[in-house]
Amino acid sequence: MDIITKKDLDILRDQIISDIGNLLDSKQAESKAVEEFGWMRSKAIRKALNISASTLQNLRITGKIRFKKILGSYYYNKEDLGHLFDDERE
Repeated sequence: MDIITKKDLDILRDQIISDIGNLLDSKQAESKAVEEFGWMRSKAIRKALNISASTLQNLRITGKIRFKKILGSYYYNKEDLGHLFDDERE
C-alpha cells in the first residue's frame, strides 16, 4: 500500500486546477468560434437584450428568430435579432 503525502496532494491539486483552466479555455474558444459564424448562445442573447429565458423561448417558438439545437444548447442567428427590431418599427 502506498502512502499519500502532502506533496502528492499538492501535485494533484495543481493538475486539477490546470485541467479545469484548459477546459474553460477550450469552451470559451468554442463559443467565440460559433459567434464568428453569426450564431450566439442563449445566455449571450439574453444578456445582450436583457430578456428572460421564457421570452427568448417565445421568440423561438413563434419563429421570429432562427435557432439550432446542438448537443442540448440552443444557438440563435445574429441576423434575426436585427430583423426582429426592424419588424417592430413597421
